[in-house]
Amino acid sequence: MRVLLTAAATAVLVVSGPLTATAAGQGPQSPVGGDQLTTKPTVVADGATPPAVRASAYVVADIDTGEVLAAKAPHAKLRPASTLKTLTALVLLPRLKKSDVVVGTDADAGIEGSKVGVYPGLRYSVDLLFEGMFLASGNDAVHALCVHDQGGVRGTIQRMNQKAKELGALDTTVTDPTGLDADGQYSSAYDLALFARAGLARPDFAKYAATKYTAFPNVGNKGTYQVANQNKLLFGYDGALGVKTGYTTLARNTFVGAARRHGHTLVVTLMNAPHGITEDATNLLSWTFKNYDQLNPVGTLVKPAAPPPQVAAGPNGTTRSESGTAQPPRSRTVLNPGQAVQSLILRIPAWAYAAPPVLLLGLFLRRPRGLRRRRH
Repeated sequence: MRVLLTAAATAVLVVSGPLTATAAGQGPQSPVGGDQLTTKPTVVADGATPPAVRASAYVVADIDTGEVLAAKAPHAKLRPASTLKTLTALVLLPRLKKSDVVVGTDADAGIEGSKVGVYPGLRYSVDLLFEGMFLASGNDAVHALCVHDQGGVRGTIQRMNQKAKELGALDTTVTDPTGLDADGQYSSAYDLALFARAGLARPDFAKYAATKYTAFPNVGNKGTYQVANQNKLLFGYDGALGVKTGYTTLARNTFVGAARRHGHTLVVTLMNAPHGITEDATNLLSWTFKNYDQLNPVGTLVKPAAPPPQVAAGPNGTTRSESGTAQPPRSRTVLNPGQAVQSLILRIPAWAYAAPPVLLLGLFLRRPRGLRRRRH
């Protein structure tokens, strides 16, 4: 029996050993982007003192070098409001054809929150809906775009969460692509800076973010009405590149802005601000440009992970198998060696680990030949 127990214990160690060792070997991890980029409400800067702002969290970074030049609670998980639409755009822009026509629905028109004016039965180009999403923060435009893509709103949410992971935006969890206050939906000033950097690297994103005015059709196609960009930075700040504003009751004012001066492109993100958010963003940008040569980085914007290989895409982001059947995009998870071993072990059926002890048990239960003869 002692041999049996030893064998059983050995089998258990074979399973649990690599799992425990890998977990123990990971140790505590530093905040993404550097040790100074925490959730604490302390302002972090090196070289000059930034102006006081009313936002609970902010980040100022150079999106060309990736250097974070000032921050306050950059990893605090807060409600993003419509600044989350920067991530929505990152997911939808490469998947949808700008020339596609989308017909408005009752579901688009009936959505909660800010609207640009998508009416049932009216026809809109995808290009115009993106303008309505960026300029007027139209939740109706977002809904129409999501439904036009494969998988609808649910598919967009899944892809947004995956995209956030690829970008290193680990503070972000998406449950509503419009940015409305929703259970479990959070982001951070640091993550918003990552979204802005990735977005401004795309010409189409940068164009929409910097567009000041567009025209939307009236009901019955009776002319158009003008829609102005809600990002006031575009109308009064030299070198402004726009990006995105946001507001909800719980999130309060949120902001993503960018500007280019003197060969530097800066992004500023602010979250949970009571009021005066454009003024605060302007002050932070101007301070950074003025003191740029004296400032030392306090962290860095992490580089995106390499995306998984893509299958040839069809209309609206669909993929097709060799047989021609449309299939949804597939996600892959890259495992390190320790995780690969764990995965392999966990794929082995439980009965395989029980087999050695059972075989040994058979040896103990086997009766001597002499005893078997007596029973005859």
